Amino acid sequence: MIPDSASYRLANVRLHRSLTPGLSAAFDSDGFALADIAVADGRIAGIAAHGKSKAQTGAIDLGGRILLPCFVDCHTHIDKGHIWPRKPNPDGTFMGALDATGADRAARWSAEDVARRMDFSLRCAYAHGTKALRTHLDSVPPQEEISWPVFATMRETWRGRIDLQAACLLGIEGVRDKAWFERLAKRVAAAKGVLGVVTYMVPDLEELLDQVFAQAIKHGLDLDFHADETDDVAAISLKKIAEASLWNGFDGNILVGHCCSLSRQPDLEVLDTLDKVAKAGLAVVSLPMCNLYLQDRRNDGTTPRWRGVTLLHEMKARGIKVAVASDNTRDPFYAYGDLDMLDVYRMATRILHLDHPVGDWPKAVAATPAEVMRLDDAGTLTAGGSADFIIFKGRSWTELLSRPESDRIVVREGRAIERKLPDYAELDELMVG
Repeated sequence: MIPDSASYRLANVRLHRSLTPGLSAAFDSDGFALADIAVADGRIAGIAAHGKSKAQTGAIDLGGRILLPCFVDCHTHIDKGHIWPRKPNPDGTFMGALDATGADRAARWSAEDVARRMDFSLRCAYAHGTKALRTHLDSVPPQEEISWPVFATMRETWRGRIDLQAACLLGIEGVRDKAWFERLAKRVAAAKGVLGVVTYMVPDLEELLDQVFAQAIKHGLDLDFHADETDDVAAISLKKIAEASLWNGFDGNILVGHCCSLSRQPDLEVLDTLDKVAKAGLAVVSLPMCNLYLQDRRNDGTTPRWRGVTLLHEMKARGIKVAVASDNTRDPFYAYGDLDMLDVYRMATRILHLDHPVGDWPKAVAATPAEVMRLDDAGTLTAGGSADFIIFKGRSWTELLSRPESDRIVVREGRAIERKLPDYAELDELMVG
């Protein structure tokens, strides 16, 4: 369908208002409009309402199929990915995930092991249509000495296919070792990474957050937190992060993931937190599949009572940037997944009710994470931008989100890629011993 040539036109495609800035067309109630796209030399030469392009001869008529920009996945853990066969979660709980992952990391995470699993994960993401990805890297000693060099090599290997970013990951108590944490911050800065920690309600949380912000300011780093991944109403570290940002005068980008406990808290506490998050300019990413899997997990024969996701609608209403992302893939934190952002958006729509109206929720898997990650040429379809997009069979949201779309066409720099997913058998030898 997509010619292997430098220039062509796609006619009668369905584009979404939120991901096609500048398109003047008649949009329907779901935000779609029929349009034509011209591609030349790997770039988008022009976008116009269907039938208004000057040249129609030779155009490929796609019959109203949806075309979206390639995805941006801003919260993943590809250093953990695919260890499930050798180290499953024994009971599906959050603590079970922590313990299993920690044991596997200590025993098995050599440079070769991490590199092979990372590469497998990236091949999956690429085939599904992801253009940019941020991964967290477990950085508790001595793992930071192993995983960061592996990541640097992987970023170069994948340059031009997936733009890779990395954020260090450690519990907030690790910041107490000031000398070690500064060395880690220097390592992250040298790798052009992002400074990240997991926050929870330790007695010295405010002091530790000040140290995190101080290192970020000193080394010119953006920040990425895991926060309040629990149903405990007393977990308010999201608010503490916002307060720390304000009193430290931080002007970098801050992304906070999970924030599950917020949906369990009293309304006054929620309003106070959201006001501070908005004032501080924080962005929030919800990880709907992993949180649905872990949160409110019960081993007493009873059914979970809540979804584990945070208050994205309330955040968005206050102008807070919000996104959804893959999170973990086939590891003790989430037994499933394939780094397919269409699957993430499908599940997010169902779990978080990102529909009726759809509005500009599609930005949550493309334009918004691209902005948070400071990517200039990703997340939208614009004249002059890279011709990186995905063509689906679906012609409406109900068609698109009802099937896996395993035969989607992924176009990078104007050419359709080979979408061959790696075979799980490639990892078999890493799962024994």
